[in-house]
Amino acid sequence: MTLRELASLGEVSAEIAHELRNALLVISASAYLAARDPAASAPHLAKIERNTRAAQSIVDGMLALVRGDALVTEELPLRAVLADARAGLGDGAAIFEDHVDDCIIHAHAALLPRVFRCLYENASQASAPATPRIITTATREGARTVIEVSDDGPGVPEAIAGSVFEPLVSAREGGTGLGLSLCRRIVAAHHGVLSLEPAAQGARFRVVI
Repeated sequence: MTLRELASLGEVSAEIAHELRNALLVISASAYLAARDPAASAPHLAKIERNTRAAQSIVDGMLALVRGDALVTEELPLRAVLADARAGLGDGAAIFEDHVDDCIIHAHAALLPRVFRCLYENASQASAPATPRIITTATREGARTVIEVSDDGPGVPEAIAGSVFEPLVSAREGGTGLGLSLCRRIVAAHHGVLSLEPAAQGARFRVVI
């Protein structure tokens, strides 16, 4: 197996493990709360069901990505995709500013939010201990939607700007260098393009789908 193939396997395995861990934490906490008060267990059971479905969806989506299968997409409000992306972030991770109006996109409901979560996490971690301002904008170009994510952090180091989407490339100490590589694969599976754009300050990523 080549280094690229191993990196690809690592990308998918790491994302699946991350998503399952998050889902299991929520399921465990909800089961505990439901057991404490069975009479008021309905919302906790609903959360267990919702997170079980979400975990199954991300696993199915990742496996489809590896096999090269066509993704099952649906019409989604971009605001909902971004909200899902931010749900996995800690409180105060960033100051968010959105200019997306009522944009509707065709996307895989479990996979595309992971792209934006990765961009948000990277901006937050690169800016620490400061809190970055992250601006997300959406515009239409013909049949395509252009979504840009910009932050006011330190930006991507020039030394790796040309290879930032390659597996195992990371500017962060302890970083795996797998996140952006996986993001590009997810966007490509949506017949789109993910790119790093020039910015006067911070980093600016463009998603075209």
